[in-house]
Formats: sequence, C-alpha cells, structure tokens
Amino acid sequence: MLNLKKGFEPLGSGTLSSSRSKVFSGGEVDLLIVGTVSSEVTVTTRINTSNDLMELLLATDALRTMGAEKIHVFIPYLPYARQDRVMESGEAFSLRVFADIVNAQNYASVTIYDAHSDVGPALIRKSVNLTNHSFVAKVLADKSDYVVVSPDAGAFKKVYKVCEAIGYSATPVICNKVRAHGGAITNIVVSEGGLEGKDVFIIDDICDGGRTFIALASALKRKGAGSVNLIVSHGIFSYGEEPLREGGVDHIYTTDSVKDIDSLYVTQIKLQDILS
Repeated sequence: MLNLKKGFEPLGSGTLSSSRSKVFSGGEVDLLIVGTVSSEVTVTTRINTSNDLMELLLATDALRTMGAEKIHVFIPYLPYARQDRVMESGEAFSLRVFADIVNAQNYASVTIYDAHSDVGPALIRKSVNLTNHSFVAKVLADKSDYVVVSPDAGAFKKVYKVCEAIGYSATPVICNKVRAHGGAITNIVVSEGGLEGKDVFIIDDICDGGRTFIALASALKRKGAGSVNLIVSHGIFSYGEEPLREGGVDHIYTTDSVKDIDSLYVTQIKLQDILS
C-alpha cells in the first residue's frame, strides 16, 4: 500500500511512503518512493489539482521501475466527473480526456467512490464504483422520524436505492428545479408538503459552491421542514461553509474524499471507517 497524501489512509496504513514529494520552482512535480515493493501494489490519493494527477503518474512509473507488476488505484473523488458530456461546439470532453490519461497507465483496477454518473466508470477501464450506502447508513444510524430528500428528479433512482439499502421504507421527497434559459434556478417545487417540523436529509454526491442546496433548504423550510441537513459524499465547499450555514442548511455530513475539514458545522466521516 502506498498512500500518496499524508494523513489520508482510506484503505489503511501502507508499507510504502513518498519521502520526497515537492514541486520545483519551475512547476515540475518530484517524487521519491521508499520501501520494498511487491509485485502487486495499491495506491491511494486525492486528485484535486493537475499536480496531484502528475504525482500519481510519477508514482506509477516509480513503482513499476521498482518491480511492481500490478497496480491498483483508489481515487475516491473522480475529477471532471461533472464534465461528462460536450455541451457546445468547441468544448472538450473533459472527463474522457482524464479517463484516457488514467487508462494509458494500464492499472489492474481503478476504484472510485460514489461517482457522479455512470459515464465516469464506463470510460475508465477496470473501474470499480463503490456506493455511498454505508456512509448514509452511518449518518442516519442514530436518527429517527426523519425525511429523506432527493435533490432533483434525476437523482431519485439513486436516492431510492440508498433508501432500500438502509431500510428506509418511505418514498423519498423529490425536489424539482425550475431553471431560466441561462440555467439559473428560478424556483423549486417540492413533491409534498406537511413536513411538520421533521428533520430533513438531502442525499447527493457532491457539494461545490452550494447554491442549489441553499435554494433547496429555503423551499423545504417553506414546506414545514424543521431542519435541513445535507449528506454529500464529496465536500468541495469552494466558497466555504458560511454561505451554506447562512442559507438555511443546518448541518452537513461528508467524507474525507476531497480534503480534511475541522468544523462543528460539518461532521466528517473518514472513508477508512466506512470501507473497513
């Protein structure tokens, strides 16, 4: 096992380490692996930047030079997963470009956690897409009399499967987004009212800026929700947590797939605790 990111051990501790991982003044990434390499190695990492991807590619080359024949990779958050189609002429198919780079390494397997859509796992050869079921189950284990919400009609099938897996018998509430021509959300229609002060949990894969969830929180509270909570596998939070807190999202649950978070407002569950 080689965990490229310090402190991030989603599958457990490793016998290999990267004793030197830095970026030269010219922008080039440098890497040195220490330890005895067996014929089969698993590499874990977070890829949030192009340098992170380059670090993985350098580690792959170094491991093969050291004698590794089979390399398995665990990349919980799949970069470019939301750029899974070409929307207009002249635009790159970003996810396919990323997948081509990964496929060129001929990994024995590439494991992803709760991929945004089926496109990513389909494009990446020998991929394994782990579900978020155990994560959601862990969050809701000590909760009672709550309501599960699908953020939109497109996510309903996935949320319904989660509910089946965790034994939630009610039908998830669906929120339908009404968008203007430019894509901005102008209204959200909640499939049912009378939430009667109950705790509501929205289940989704990614929270980036959070504007959609702020709009959802407002619509759900107008329908009577007591608290609106967010369960997201991948917490990017590009604008921080403040807009979400001020926008009516009462609490957030996420994993450490993207980064480590130290906040009373965000409950972070380590992937190691979910996958072990």
